[in-house]
Amino acid sequence: IIGAGILAGIFMAVYEAKRTGQKEENYYDLSICAVIISIIGARAYYVIFSWDMYKDDLLSIFNLRQGGLAIYGGVIAAVLTVIVFAKVKKLSAAQIFDTAGLGLVLGQAIGRWGNFFNEEAHGMQTDLPWAQIIDGVGYHPTFLYESIWCFALFWFLLWFDNRHRSFNGQIICLYMILYSVERFFVEGLRTDSLMFGPLRQAQLISLGLILIGIVLYVVLKKKDCRINRKR
Repeated sequence: IIGAGILAGIFMAVYEAKRTGQKEENYYDLSICAVIISIIGARAYYVIFSWDMYKDDLLSIFNLRQGGLAIYGGVIAAVLTVIVFAKVKKLSAAQIFDTAGLGLVLGQAIGRWGNFFNEEAHGMQTDLPWAQIIDGVGYHPTFLYESIWCFALFWFLLWFDNRHRSFNGQIICLYMILYSVERFFVEGLRTDSLMFGPLRQAQLISLGLILIGIVLYVVLKKKDCRINRKR
């Protein structure tokens, strides 16, 4: 499922690059680096915050089939990859983020269904009609909440990109803000959250990304980041 999400994200980014007059091959090159580094980042993030599970069996760190990929770790790794890639290729990092961001949110919407098949990352118990039933017990299907939000966010960002985007970096800022708002609330329903002391680390990161997204939006809007693309 995660593989399907990755492929859909890559194809979406390449399609957007072609539509906006960018070189498609740049995004194929970027995807090779970003996918590998993001998986490493997602796994490293999970292991760091779940060290007690791995400290006595270090080889299990490499057993990805047991689960344990944190989306925020993957996103952080992808961000660093894009920054380095743009610098090496002498491209606009803001434009790359906008283009790849559409693929990222689509990939998240699809990839979340892996939690359904693994019966993991669900929320607390509930008797709601749409509850996820595991061993006869109903739980909040947090994977479904996030998947629906990400699909809706994908279509909104695509529409906004076509009609209203006025500067490079605008799409990724909106993604950071709107995805993080959803993640903050949905994370509060989960029972398997990675913790930072007494606090849910994903909620702390969500609040940080909302703030960063707002600040970047204002800064980029004021700077000369006007769009240069084909219509």
